[in-house]
Amino acid sequence: MAEHAHTAEAPPLPHKDYHAAKMGMWLFLFTEILLFGGLFLLYASYRAKFPQAFHAGGSTLDVFLGGLNTVILITSSLTVALSITALRRGEIIRCLFLLAFTVACAGGFMVNKTIEWTAKFHHGLIPGSEHMAQLPHGQSVFYGLYFAMTGLHGVHVVIGASVLLWVMLLIKQGKVTGTDYVVLENAGLYWHIVDLVWIYLFPLFYLIS
Repeated sequence: MAEHAHTAEAPPLPHKDYHAAKMGMWLFLFTEILLFGGLFLLYASYRAKFPQAFHAGGSTLDVFLGGLNTVILITSSLTVALSITALRRGEIIRCLFLLAFTVACAGGFMVNKTIEWTAKFHHGLIPGSEHMAQLPHGQSVFYGLYFAMTGLHGVHVVIGASVLLWVMLLIKQGKVTGTDYVVLENAGLYWHIVDLVWIYLFPLFYLIS
C-alpha cells in the first residue's frame, strides 16, 4: 500500500530558473540595442555628411505628433512598471487594467504614426518612388533613414503590444501570478527598450531643425 501511494503521488513541479530567464531576456535585448545602435551610427555618419539636407528634412516633420507620441510611450512605460507592482501585490484587476491601458497607448502611437506617414505619402515621399529619387541626395537619405528607423520601431511597438496581450491572457488563466511574474517582468523590459529607442529617435529626426 505504501508503495502504491508513493507511485500515485503527483510528480514534482519543475524548478524555474528565474535568473536564467532574466539573463536570457537581457541577452535578447542586447541584440536589439546592437540593431538600433548600428542604425544610429549610420544616421550619425550621414548627418555629418549632409547637415543642411538633414536640417531641411527635419523641418518637414510634424513635431506635435512626434512629441505626442513621446508622451504616449513614456506614459505607457510607467503603466507597465505599475502593472508589475500591482501583480506582485495580488491586485489582478488593477494589473490587467494597467496593461490594457499600455496596449491602448501602443494603438494610439500607431494611429499617430499612420497619420504622419499618410501625409508624407500624399506629398509623394514614398520610399523608392520617383519623387524621392528626384530629391537632393542628402534629403533622400534623410527620408530613407526616417522611414526605415521609425518603421522598424513601429514593428517593435506592434510586437511589444502583442506580447503584452499574450501576458494578459496568461494572467487571466492564472499562469502568471504575484509569485511567478517573470514573464510579465520580461515583457515590461522589452517595452521599456521600445520606449527608450523612441526617446532617441524623436530628437534625431523631429528636433534636428
